Amino acid sequence: MTVLILTCHQDVTTDMVVAKLHERGVPLVRLDPADLPGEAGLSAEYVSGDFHCYLSTDGRMVSSKSLRSIWVRRPGEPAAHAPEPSRWLSAETGQALYGALCSTTARWMNHPRQADQARLKPWQLRFAHRSGFAVPPTVITTFPRVAEQFAGQYGKVVVKSLSGPPRGEPAIALPTALVEPGTDFAGVAGGPTLLQRYVPKRADIRLTCVGGRMFAARKVSASGQVDGRYGDTGHAWEPAVVPDRIARAVHDYTGLAGLAYAAFDFAEDAEDVWWFLECNQGGQFGFVELETGQPIAEAVASWLAQEPRGPA
Repeated sequence: MTVLILTCHQDVTTDMVVAKLHERGVPLVRLDPADLPGEAGLSAEYVSGDFHCYLSTDGRMVSSKSLRSIWVRRPGEPAAHAPEPSRWLSAETGQALYGALCSTTARWMNHPRQADQARLKPWQLRFAHRSGFAVPPTVITTFPRVAEQFAGQYGKVVVKSLSGPPRGEPAIALPTALVEPGTDFAGVAGGPTLLQRYVPKRADIRLTCVGGRMFAARKVSASGQVDGRYGDTGHAWEPAVVPDRIARAVHDYTGLAGLAYAAFDFAEDAEDVWWFLECNQGGQFGFVELETGQPIAEAVASWLAQEPRGPA
């Protein structure tokens, strides 16, 4: 049976897992939804109460009946590479592709339904609290007065993006930033703004959960650093032990979210508390594996290589 990987053409993290699957002798097909229609093709037929779907790409054909698992790893927008792309064509192509694939019994990492929900920051914060994580006080508002009161209550606060950088070229970086004292919050009325109490941290923690297996890495922060994704701290990522309390919370959170894969970001304070910042259902792990040697790609490949257990 075959592993289907939905991803863009150039992704080092995907390449790492593909290499592990090849070592295992597991058949796989790598498809970028952006190539459909055009370089890739699809045909699905409703027969006797079920869909029979066939996908073609790079001269290969795969049947939906032969899929053991589907890994959604930063796929392109459906139909983005079509000769005449449009929002309508992307919507039609996405309906066809994901609609057919959701009708299979293949295991998902992660299923589009759960992935869409898990991207929502308010959902993340609520269920992080329910799962037992320490979560900094947060407000999302378009009311300038509310933002001003929040900043006054907590003193040092940061402003963050809810959805991440917008897609498109050139790439845009949106780092988390401290709100300066005396800031005029009038601009909050122009769009939902996420403010969060600043956590003075001594280290960043990235915890990658793959089918219940947890790989934690720690990088010491630079003095006064706010966003660990930007700037050189002079320290490398190192393996970290997962506290029992965090392990239980990760297990509960991924269970509630229905995620087979999740990348958690925490801020570790001076009292060893791991403050939940976010959970990226499709987050990178390549940089962590390369610096720490943790076998995350092998864990992903092992999960994908398992045979489906029956109807979903």
